[in-house]
Amino acid sequence: MNITNIDARDLSEAFFKCCRYVITEGYEYTIDKGSFEGTKRKELDFVTIHIHHPGMRPITPDVPQGVPPPTNQEYIEEYMAYLMTDSKQPHELYTYGEDIAPQVDTVIERYKADGPECNQLCMSVGSRDSIDLEHSQCLRLVDTRIRYGKMHFIIYFRSWDLWAGFPTNLGGLQLLKEYMAKEIGVEDGEMICLSKGLHLYEYAWDFARTAGGLS
Repeated sequence: MNITNIDARDLSEAFFKCCRYVITEGYEYTIDKGSFEGTKRKELDFVTIHIHHPGMRPITPDVPQGVPPPTNQEYIEEYMAYLMTDSKQPHELYTYGEDIAPQVDTVIERYKADGPECNQLCMSVGSRDSIDLEHSQCLRLVDTRIRYGKMHFIIYFRSWDLWAGFPTNLGGLQLLKEYMAKEIGVEDGEMICLSKGLHLYEYAWDFARTAGGLS
């Protein structure tokens, strides 16, 4: 297993650096089970991404001309609302909001009541039954920490689509973090993201090469 460590100033730089690493160092294989079965993808064995200023605007990556933007501000704001809504439609296997939304107010109130040194406030996604889902949750936890007067997120994705997921996921989680920090009365802080499955599907390889400055 190769462990990739990425240090980034903001969300945009994190995205572009990840594109370069996945294209140049990613393990290439054909998908046996899951999304896009039978096609290829490149994937990092395990990655840690330390983002020092995730709140720096814009939180959307400014991709080169000719490359379709992987997300936009409106979509990120909709995604943040999705994280804060615990309802699930009959056709949905799961939503992140059904797990995260009920925990947000608890985290805020616990920090207010117990103080910033409380280290128990980890928001989990899924359950022991998730393994039986046809497609189980990719985001599995959003751990929280208040240190140096700032609210930080530690985020784990078991599988993570770099092109179609990463920019929107982190943009929405950043807006959530800003909201929680304001409610608690602390400053917005950093993100540390981890995944054993940060990947690019074959259709996005050329886009990622250009975005990562490789072509």
